[in-house]
Amino acid sequence: MNFFMVLNGKFLKQIALILIAAFFAAGFLYMENIAQLPVFSTKSGPKAIYRGEKDIALTFNIGWGDEKAGPILDVLNKEKVKSATFFLAGSWAERHPDLVSRIVKEGYEIGILGYGYVDYSSVEDTKIKKDILMAQEAFRKLNINGIKVLRAPTGHFDDRTLNIAERYGYTVVHWSVDSKDWTNPGVLAIVENVKGAKKGDIILLHASDSAKQTAKALPLILENIRKQGLKMVTVSEMIANGNTQSTEVR
Repeated sequence: MNFFMVLNGKFLKQIALILIAAFFAAGFLYMENIAQLPVFSTKSGPKAIYRGEKDIALTFNIGWGDEKAGPILDVLNKEKVKSATFFLAGSWAERHPDLVSRIVKEGYEIGILGYGYVDYSSVEDTKIKKDILMAQEAFRKLNINGIKVLRAPTGHFDDRTLNIAERYGYTVVHWSVDSKDWTNPGVLAIVENVKGAKKGDIILLHASDSAKQTAKALPLILENIRKQGLKMVTVSEMIANGNTQSTEVR
């Protein structure tokens, strides 16, 4: 009987340890998923888009520099990519009207990336409004009208940003796939970061001078997208063509 109880006790202890380990592993995975969950809408107010239902959207942020945008446009032209969205800082657009004009002439959508590099989640409402209005005026002076989409300059925003953007007629757009190209991890690393992109994804890329490897990575990214038979669209086309996804801002 004593021998049986010792064995039984060891067995129960092993089961308990397995259950505890499983509990912590599940908890870790749950918290990891929560940490990575996009947070993009208020409970009952305006929403920020981070992915769609179908197709795929290439988006490029430009905030400074004049060396990388041209080569990226050259690649898109060579690869016969007709649809993409360029989120431009108003201050950059003022300094580089020729590049802005080229983006427009080649048929790509323009979105607002604020005016300066302002973290909308850490400043008061008046500064968010001022930054958006300054960007709006910069594009008006360049005769670019009808802009519908806006991206927070640093990628950080909260429900105040959503409400203010809606008031000015903009939809806030985030992303579901981050290429991390601005870190210059290597061409193959950028391609790998985007490789998992699928139907409905909005891909974040950069055409600022800080992104030194994006133009070289772009043909391989496009090749992978085409292998999946996905159609490339602008963000506004994606919004118009199907359901979009968002989650609650906390």
